[in-house]
Amino acid sequence: MPTGGQILIDHLATEGVQHVFTVPGESFIAALDAMHAGPSVQPITCRNEASAAMMAEATGKLTGRPGVALVTRGPGAANALAGVYVAHQDATPMLLLVGLPPRSSEGRPAFQAIDITAVFGSVTKWSAIAPSAGRLGDYLARAFRAAMSGRPGPVVLGLPEDILSETAAPSGPQRTRIDRAGPSPEKLAHIRVALAHAERPLVIAGGSEWSADASRDLADFAERFDMPVAASFRRQDHLDNRHRNYAGHAGLAIDASLAAGIRASDCVIALGTRLGDITTQGHTLLQAQGAGQTLIHIALDAGSPDTAYPGALAVAASPIAAAAALARLELPGKTPPWGIWRRDLRTAYEASLKPHRTPGKVRLEEVILILSQMLPEAAIICNGAGNYAAFLHRYFAYKTYPSQLAPVSGSMGYGLPAAIAAKLAEPERTVVALAGDGCFQMTGQEIATAVQFGLPLVLIIINNASLGTIRMHQEQRYPGRVIATSLLNPDFVALAKSYGAVAERVETTAAFAPALDRALKAACPAVIELATDIEAISPSETITGLRAAARNDRQ
Repeated sequence: MPTGGQILIDHLATEGVQHVFTVPGESFIAALDAMHAGPSVQPITCRNEASAAMMAEATGKLTGRPGVALVTRGPGAANALAGVYVAHQDATPMLLLVGLPPRSSEGRPAFQAIDITAVFGSVTKWSAIAPSAGRLGDYLARAFRAAMSGRPGPVVLGLPEDILSETAAPSGPQRTRIDRAGPSPEKLAHIRVALAHAERPLVIAGGSEWSADASRDLADFAERFDMPVAASFRRQDHLDNRHRNYAGHAGLAIDASLAAGIRASDCVIALGTRLGDITTQGHTLLQAQGAGQTLIHIALDAGSPDTAYPGALAVAASPIAAAAALARLELPGKTPPWGIWRRDLRTAYEASLKPHRTPGKVRLEEVILILSQMLPEAAIICNGAGNYAAFLHRYFAYKTYPSQLAPVSGSMGYGLPAAIAAKLAEPERTVVALAGDGCFQMTGQEIATAVQFGLPLVLIIINNASLGTIRMHQEQRYPGRVIATSLLNPDFVALAKSYGAVAERVETTAAFAPALDRALKAACPAVIELATDIEAISPSETITGLRAAARNDRQ
């Protein structure tokens, strides 16, 4: 009979798991050994458990099936919490396997013991400890179902180390499949009636449940009804940004015209998105139901008690199935009367792409436009959190789905781990990660992982020697009084080269395109450091301007 470790690996292989992201500990020796003799599940040795968990989350976001991280007890599990939180906030299917002390230690002090239910309970869909090798298959099956059913999310499963060596009869694992229901005919009829009475309808598309087919169906629906479509926070790849119906990004630093358009819309179809505070600008963009605006919320958890808009028409359905149904929805009339409305929002979006010149020899707005023009349409763009991301979200045109890996949770350090996961899952696609100097140093040691596994990805480090987002808020509230945001950084080029990557520093905008071309042609990880000016604190603000405005407000 197989050991628990073999049962574990067999089950992961059956679920289609190709890579397990791990910082191994003694508690998982049996499972790691089973990978040698078992199916083709490859362990990816990471440098920190937070990175491993973020890689698993990015895999789930990219593929729609749970990515898997395997970490040891105590400190390892605690480190992994950062990635589990991303999966919880972003509604990403993910499985974290945590090695635990043997069952004989239960109820006694044990080295690196941790109560995983208490630690992870508030940020997981389910957390449990497998009681034996004989029950391990059942627990794994439930873990995959829980991660994928309803609103997706993370699951944490504890594995006492002795059950991985214990023998048991295998349960015959089967690949988990989740059926997703579409909108009922009655709900679709309500949507059609609402559109028949609308004068300024608009779609806000987002959420984790999406596909390339859904993007095409959304485009068909938007074209037939001649409706504008906005993307919710960091879900810009749900519709080709070049499409004439795409109206922009409802995220941080939202364009004023789009914000005004959402406020003015008399019928908003929220497709997949939870309508969080970023997309709604602190819940100020959408009106109360019946106050001149009809809100239709289509999501897996639409109508749940924790929704921000309980008065919305709730359509609890798969956004993928809903997009297909909307693409077939009958028009309320021969010709949709909203062409000018759609055209004006699209024109405003296109105007927002014209770069606002920022200070410094490296202008990030121009860099992002060059990046958008030079990368293949199917390139995957990854980033973490920081003011540098505002330039990316404003000026980069996402052209296919999936092509954006960015944490809705606003977690720093996400870009490089996500890029590693993306390159492993999609080795033929170009993968580029962006990170600020502070963001990069959260998980920068994973360059070694990329080098070790031969992943020719591109990492762009935006170096302004500051934690820019917090610096910006300090200047707005306490002009000139800066604390705890200045960074003394290493030589990023030398650091990257020491890991085995190729690297170069770019000090002018003109030097970026040739550097990017060389990086894209490299046969190993390539790092480009951009020497940016802290004065260019955001796409539309400068440090000097923020200080002056703050001081004027105080007078």
